[in-house]
Amino acid sequence: MRSKRCRWCELLPPYVRGVRSAYAMPGGHAERIVHALKYQGWPGVAPAMAKRMARLRFPIDVEEERAALVPVPLSRARERERGYNQSAELARTLALSWGIPVRTDVIVRSRATVSQTQLTPGERLRNVSGAFQAVADRASLRGLHLVLVDDVVTTAATLNACATVLHSGGARILSYVTFGRAPALGDRW
Repeated sequence: MRSKRCRWCELLPPYVRGVRSAYAMPGGHAERIVHALKYQGWPGVAPAMAKRMARLRFPIDVEEERAALVPVPLSRARERERGYNQSAELARTLALSWGIPVRTDVIVRSRATVSQTQLTPGERLRNVSGAFQAVADRASLRGLHLVLVDDVVTTAATLNACATVLHSGGARILSYVTFGRAPALGDRW
């Protein structure tokens, strides 16, 4: 009997080692908490969210190798409008739990993008294509296993775009951690 490969995992580049999310979405309390963090100006919920994320188990090699957390960057305009980067808020508490640093100096969003919430998978890919740039010197990333932090993963377009830039910039391998994960086609919850 042949085992079915996860359709969601097929969306990931080969240099992504592990992906974990604390909650399945949409719906329920998790979605309301993310909405409060992202759209209602409640950064105070981020520490509790990150504590849930910190409980996630990764393969042992990921847990031993992870060198730093990298929050997905917002455009300057979006961060100014919101007053904070929700991914950075999550990363701050997660870093304390895992005992690793947060690196906000390695990647920037080089252009603003539209909200991905109403976009199709193909539109999401086009929306984030070329939207990120590695700004750290290659030597500071060489050989590192970095963990990208975001609030929600849907198609992984944003995380994959960040991972591609960081991998091209010298990181050896990447993993992702999010609070929520939207279902992929064929998922059974």
